Amino acid sequence: MNALQQSLRDLIALSKPGIVIMCLVEASGGLWLAPGTAPLATWLWTFLGLSLVVASSNAWNMLWERESDKFMARTRNRPLPSGRMHPATAGAFALVTGVASVWLFATQVNALSAWLALASMFSYVLVYTPLKRVTSWSLPIGAIPGAMPPLIGWAAAAGTIGAPGIVLFAILFLWQIPHFLAISLYRRDDYQAAGIVIVPVVMGEETTKVQALVSSLLLVPISLLLVPMQVAGFFYFVVASVAGGAFFVLSMRGFEPHPTNAWARRFFLASLIYLPALTLALILDAWVPR
Repeated sequence: MNALQQSLRDLIALSKPGIVIMCLVEASGGLWLAPGTAPLATWLWTFLGLSLVVASSNAWNMLWERESDKFMARTRNRPLPSGRMHPATAGAFALVTGVASVWLFATQVNALSAWLALASMFSYVLVYTPLKRVTSWSLPIGAIPGAMPPLIGWAAAAGTIGAPGIVLFAILFLWQIPHFLAISLYRRDDYQAAGIVIVPVVMGEETTKVQALVSSLLLVPISLLLVPMQVAGFFYFVVASVAGGAFFVLSMRGFEPHPTNAWARRFFLASLIYLPALTLALILDAWVPR
């Protein structure tokens, strides 16, 4: 691999493409459910703008945490802690993608989506990221910008923030709690070495599992609110009920007498299945006769 190819790969890694894709999937739910039919151009500009704002936020995050990332097995080979990329390069990438994203939303989509994208980026970079080394409350605080994609999608299509858009935001907000609690349980040593304050270390395993259980339970009724709002029908109701119920049952199994790390990994993987399944059900529901 030549130097140019390595540089391109590192820039892509800086944006965290897996998170970018997940955010696009969630934004599609908002775009799809919003009143009316959003034109293809709105979808394309929203996807491009959201990709850039997520890439910018992740790049700023990696730049901020480049020293602590050296102490974590899963992050020490990233472009910055490994020394393959100069911090100035990462900063330039973060700045250009961030400015471009807000400009695209403002000029090609609408002002509301631009403001939401800007708020998401600033809260993630300037509030959540520094708080990770101060308090375990950084988790729900960080879940706020993390839950923005479906709301941005709704705003891009409708030009307003409607009640269904807020429900989509709430679903993603609640999902992030058990998702990241599971990660913090089986990677607690890495987080401690990096100086990141996490719930299992501050409050203990049992409290962490209780928080995951409560969040998983709340996901079920919140996700079903879209049915009485008449933006989703019976097909979605069935999928959301079954998936939410299964996810909650798995959260309960964390209290059984078996190794916590093994359960936490299964619970984490289940969270990665649950959310795309819910989004896909929302999209397919529109094609099922009611």
